[in-house]
Amino acid sequence: MATPAPVHPVDEVPPVRQLAAFGLQHVLAMYAGAVAVPLIVGGAMKLSPADLAYLITADLLVCGIATLIQCVGFWRFGVRLPIMQGCTFAAVSPMVLIGTTGGGLPAIYGSVIVAGLAIVLLAPVFGRLLRFFPPLVTGTVILIIGVSLLPVAGNWAAGGAGSKDFGEPKNLALAGFVLLVVLGVQRFAPAFLSRIAVLIGIVVGLAVAVPFGFTDFDGVGDADWLGISTPFHFGAPTFHASAIISMLVVALVTMTETTGDLIAVGEMTGRRVEPRSLADGLRADGLSTVLGGVFNTFPYTAYAQNVGLVGMTRVRSRWVVATAGGILVLLGLLPKLGAVVAAIPAPVLGGAGLVMFGTVAASGLRTLAQVDFKDNHNLTVVAVSVAVGMLPVGVPTVYEKFPDWFQTVMNSGISAGCLTAIVLNLLFNHLPSKAGSALPEADGLPVGGGEKGVEQSREEVV
Repeated sequence: MATPAPVHPVDEVPPVRQLAAFGLQHVLAMYAGAVAVPLIVGGAMKLSPADLAYLITADLLVCGIATLIQCVGFWRFGVRLPIMQGCTFAAVSPMVLIGTTGGGLPAIYGSVIVAGLAIVLLAPVFGRLLRFFPPLVTGTVILIIGVSLLPVAGNWAAGGAGSKDFGEPKNLALAGFVLLVVLGVQRFAPAFLSRIAVLIGIVVGLAVAVPFGFTDFDGVGDADWLGISTPFHFGAPTFHASAIISMLVVALVTMTETTGDLIAVGEMTGRRVEPRSLADGLRADGLSTVLGGVFNTFPYTAYAQNVGLVGMTRVRSRWVVATAGGILVLLGLLPKLGAVVAAIPAPVLGGAGLVMFGTVAASGLRTLAQVDFKDNHNLTVVAVSVAVGMLPVGVPTVYEKFPDWFQTVMNSGISAGCLTAIVLNLLFNHLPSKAGSALPEADGLPVGGGEKGVEQSREEVV
């Protein structure tokens, strides 16, 4: 009697109890980042509190729908990996500029719809570029993703950027306490509990934060019980050439970032991303972005925060993240629940974020361990790419004198580092080298000028 084929961990469906716990953990990991984009854009446009609240609920609703499309998938839409979707920060500056000087929210939504359609059309092209992402490039990109997220966790741990008590010892103490709880649960708790270490850390941190006055639940009472986002709530979209061009640049940046995230999750889950599945994932990004323009929100991309959570918990099921998408849909339809989640203090998220984002960086190092660095230029590729990627993270104003389109691309450390890694890998490992310029190894095998030394191990090359 034939035995059934084993189910890949990505396709396993955990029990309902575990689905709910793991899914909620993913929601808490990305919630602060998800609501930050509508808060920043709406605040810059001086929208009323009611309109801001509407933007947030619309964002959460489409976040959930976008996550379901990416994880569950239909036809050629969705990578079918544990990928959480959220608003991209790469679009914040262009959208603020469009909203304040170029036509308001209708102009933003017009450019977002066009950008989403462009992503759908360009997805197959990006899929064919996957061969330019060997372990040398993917490991470098994953490392940059993790390291560039650490300042986000640092800001949370200090109390949240712009908060009155930013950097107070009590904030850092609470973040440190949450970090210790997460590590303690991972080290000493049973297997199931160790997989929800972040959720336990956040819950325990919140329980400690309440009596010490870290939380403010006033917004819960003010929030509505039911909120439904209707298409084009702020008016029919308008289409301005300058707004569309700037958003198309953002689309290229988000496609580059999403490619790095999809490859990272593929490495962590043991299901490598192929050209077709990469195109499917990017196509889902494009569809979600179109939905964002229709339902009063913004461009969507894969969230690197949750990439770290997948690596840390080793829970690889895409149905867990699909459950998180369902929770986000509920939060978008029930604003009062969203207000409860929003009351979690920033230092609690910061303590959990430190270990999650550090895990992403460590995963990049693990991928780079597959690369041969002996007698070739691979170390230079990693060194320069990380340096370029970290430049806007360490010095946020470094490109402020450059044109807007340049800032859109290079102010994202992830896209800047990724583009640098791709170009340097092509320069050193794909372009034909001069005769006699290959660097010999100890056994006389030439290295450099060919991609085998990058894409395969030394034993395979021999």
